[in-house]
Amino acid sequence: MAEPARTDLPALVARFAAACREAGLPVGPDRAARFARAVVEVTPSTTTRLHHCAVTTLVSDPDQVAVLDAVFAAVFEGLVDPAGPRGGDPAADPAGPGGAQAPATRGSTGTGSRLTTSAGRAEGSTGPPREVAAPLLASARERFGGRDFAELTSRELAMLADAMRALRVVTPLRRTRRTRPSAHGGRVDLRATLRTALRTAGEPVRLARRTRRPRHRRLVALCDISASMDPYARALIQLLYCAAGAQGTEVFVFATELTRLTRALARTSPAVAIDRATALAPDWSGGTRIGESLRRFNDLHGRRGMARGAVVLILSDGWDTGDSVLLGREMARLSRVAHRIVWANPRTRHPDFAPLVGGMAAAWPYCDAVVSAHSLDALDELLGALAAPAAGGAASR
Repeated sequence: MAEPARTDLPALVARFAAACREAGLPVGPDRAARFARAVVEVTPSTTTRLHHCAVTTLVSDPDQVAVLDAVFAAVFEGLVDPAGPRGGDPAADPAGPGGAQAPATRGSTGTGSRLTTSAGRAEGSTGPPREVAAPLLASARERFGGRDFAELTSRELAMLADAMRALRVVTPLRRTRRTRPSAHGGRVDLRATLRTALRTAGEPVRLARRTRRPRHRRLVALCDISASMDPYARALIQLLYCAAGAQGTEVFVFATELTRLTRALARTSPAVAIDRATALAPDWSGGTRIGESLRRFNDLHGRRGMARGAVVLILSDGWDTGDSVLLGREMARLSRVAHRIVWANPRTRHPDFAPLVGGMAAAWPYCDAVVSAHSLDALDELLGALAAPAAGGAASR
């Protein structure tokens, strides 16, 4: 390939990325920058290497290779090496018969697919194309970020662990009784002031001050593990294990009974944590008694101070086989001690959702926020709701 001037590289990359977007490929600024870095690092001398850079950095699914090949031929036509591998005969048209690039065919699926493409011919060879390894390095978030957790297998959910480690669970700050030195604190530290005065012949020239030390509020998660909520509970437990800032979270699961899982989730892997959770909860994938479970939590844990001033996250679809009046009463008790209540209901992802089910209707007035949390992309809304200050009143979606 005749190497273009270095000043043409940004224009070529921008043109190629724009053409890929127009052709329907999900090529954003991040992928375009990744492609540019690959070109700078590899410094491809043939269109084969340039094509491999494009496939590796711009494609997230094997089905997209054919579209990328067509765009590649259109953008880089005229830059083809006459003796390069994408055109077998030096005298032949670089784009092939009819002026169109032969699209690549998919050899197998997965992130390490082998692609049969015209780019697979050896240098100077006129024979048929051969299979070459062209790994598709799409991240797990790009592949599964928008998919519902209920559609993911256990293996696919485990692949999202790295993406969840990039997230951070943050709760609002609160002032504690402990103090720390501060130049503009509201309390004078007499001991520190007298110690400092020894340096100035006993004269308190400078007043040492202290202020209250802030800390993040406790996060308490209550996960519905009934049959309809099983995949979402597994995803949330994995999130609370992987995400930064969530290691001190109190985790409970409930269906017909309430089970505390905080100690079982400590110092282990996400897969082992989920296995431990399913083993410790005898009612996993059973029925749902939300009101009774909340009553038990309020009596045994909330009243003892675990929920006082905390951010409480409840994951449930609101289908309660128990008494909805009991659920409303226990939600009222919880709202009087908790700083903020966030309800994650995967059914709210539908635009026509309304809190008409008895359990959800009873709990709705006491929720500060209701989010879906049904996919990895939807977790951003959940994390934002956990970090927001308490607003009080009806739930906002």
